[in-house]
Amino acid sequence: MRDRQLLESQIETVNRLQTSLSDNVDLIAMGEEEDDSEVISEAEAALGELQKEAARLQIETLLSGEADANDCYVEVHSGAGGTESQDWALMLLRMYQRWAERRKFKVEMIEYHSGEEAGIKSATLLVKGHNAYGWLKTESGVHRLVRISPFDSQARRHTSFSSVWVYPVIDESIEIEVSESDVRIDTYRASGAGGQHVNTTDSAVRITHLATGIVVQCQNDRSQHKNKATAWQMLRARLYEDELQKREEAANSEAATKSEIGWGHQIRSYVLQPYQLVKDLRTNIENTAPNDVLDGDLDTFMEAALALRVGRGKD
Repeated sequence: MRDRQLLESQIETVNRLQTSLSDNVDLIAMGEEEDDSEVISEAEAALGELQKEAARLQIETLLSGEADANDCYVEVHSGAGGTESQDWALMLLRMYQRWAERRKFKVEMIEYHSGEEAGIKSATLLVKGHNAYGWLKTESGVHRLVRISPFDSQARRHTSFSSVWVYPVIDESIEIEVSESDVRIDTYRASGAGGQHVNTTDSAVRITHLATGIVVQCQNDRSQHKNKATAWQMLRARLYEDELQKREEAANSEAATKSEIGWGHQIRSYVLQPYQLVKDLRTNIENTAPNDVLDGDLDTFMEAALALRVGRGKD
């Protein structure tokens, strides 16, 4: 049923694009006959938007990886630098939440560790939507921010780093065998909002895979058993993504959490001072409106990174 609904949606989209194309071409012809420049301008603008949508859908057809259509987890970790880096990590977390909202994806907070003064040390989102992993997988890496620090009384310019790591939710058709002897399981008190229970019981769960060093944690539920089940699911997903990274030679970057969060490892720079620019260092795509990007306008960067990845896969 899911495959059928997806196919029906794709056919409906193609039919809608064809109808819109035909209607606007007819409007332009009518506007030329009646010498109505306003009608012509509106139809041309509509065709321009149609062209953008068609280009985006063309990129989406390239999402043919075995896990591209799945939901995904998005982990954000602050780098060295204390409050500055932790505030930047919170900005990144909000950016991906806003991007997901724009696409009408559902978002759940799985894990959230607040910073001492502001921001976050780490957080994990579960993003639910068709091709969520396919789109977000290119965001894994280190993200660099340059700005006048709101935490510096002398208003000096600071550079901060945070990492993003994206991995797919795996369904029952994919078997990942992990035994309890392969891991270390720790429980601790959850932090952040959630009432007295969250902060007074050891409901949060952290699982460390001993062979790979992969760590996952969950604290979104009041029940330790439910958090443990979610953490196991996250661990299997991380191990699956680790295997995908080994097999996919077209991958553009290594896992962000396995590399140093600092100079030489960043995939994108966000400069707020002394000028305004967001630049992807893999594709050289730029945007001079960083506030729009931080509000979730990421499609241009994602499309270019996907096209680059697919292009490398064909070489």
